[in-house]
Amino acid sequence: GIRFRGYSIPECQQLLPKASGGEEPLPEGLFWLLITGQVPTEEQVSWLSKEWAKRAAPPSHVVTMLDNFPTNLHPMSQFSAAITALNSESSFARAYSEGVNKAKYWEFVYEDSMDLIAKLPCVAAKIYRNLYREGSSIGAIDSNLDWSHNFTNMLGYSEPQFTELMRLYLTIHSDHEGGNVSAHTSHLVGSALSDPYLSFSAAMNGLAGPLHGLANQEVLVWLTALQKELGGEVSDEKMRDYIWNTLKSGRVVPGYGHAVLRKTDPRYSCQREFALKHLPNDPMFKLVAQLYKIVPNVLLEQGKAKNPWPNVDAHSGVLLQYYGMTEMNYYTVLFGVSRALGVLA
Repeated sequence: GIRFRGYSIPECQQLLPKASGGEEPLPEGLFWLLITGQVPTEEQVSWLSKEWAKRAAPPSHVVTMLDNFPTNLHPMSQFSAAITALNSESSFARAYSEGVNKAKYWEFVYEDSMDLIAKLPCVAAKIYRNLYREGSSIGAIDSNLDWSHNFTNMLGYSEPQFTELMRLYLTIHSDHEGGNVSAHTSHLVGSALSDPYLSFSAAMNGLAGPLHGLANQEVLVWLTALQKELGGEVSDEKMRDYIWNTLKSGRVVPGYGHAVLRKTDPRYSCQREFALKHLPNDPMFKLVAQLYKIVPNVLLEQGKAKNPWPNVDAHSGVLLQYYGMTEMNYYTVLFGVSRALGVLA
């Protein structure tokens, strides 16, 4: 499965600090764990939340650029371009041009990484508001709130459960080994001593590809088509036939299989637990749960899949839709905000 510094996802959920009254881990805690190898205290996580809040405001030229993008420009293209433009703030690029000693590179890379992670929710929320909320203001950062809570506020969502979902989502999408396209790209570009802004922007262009970050969107499109064709309550037999028809037509069942994992993706499992707790009767979740019973057996019967089990994308879109975030084109931006924690750590 997936481990962060040796800890499984259930262990991270149990050990990492949580918001007051919350049950899901704070992404700040995961970032601390990835950098130091240590599970942080509540005080350390609180310091990180405040530090990111302090660094959060993007420069005015980036805000102006976002406001001037055409509305038909994909959210991921806007996200990547804004991150590239943030490179005007790079401490590392400035220090390198001034001939800083190699032994001190890491200090400037750390500053850039902290600044970039801090600014990403503002940039992402600005894109969301411009595209889907008529350019309304993202409001002000509250230094007493955690990173995810500020993000959901800026997006315009006030439901506490959605904030809890976002804490979980941003934690579990952060990283999983270095071979995936976004993580590998950031390492490759960084190896040329490109600063973290340029490296991460390149990673986001990889994440925008259909085979990487767009999969959760494709799952929802497929589920909606299934629902439309088969109607409300679907028998297992009918669903089995629908899956076979999908496979026989040369298509795949989106959300199943993984390039590395060989069992149920633990990121799927923890999202399933969240759904069982908070939205057990949601029709789309019930459909996902039913598929979990049927698809692996069909894929095993077909005999082609090395891994017939669901991955993280089989679940995340359904949860976001339940809380009212129906803009599927935007989902990969959320993935991108989270992935910064892993690749920049």
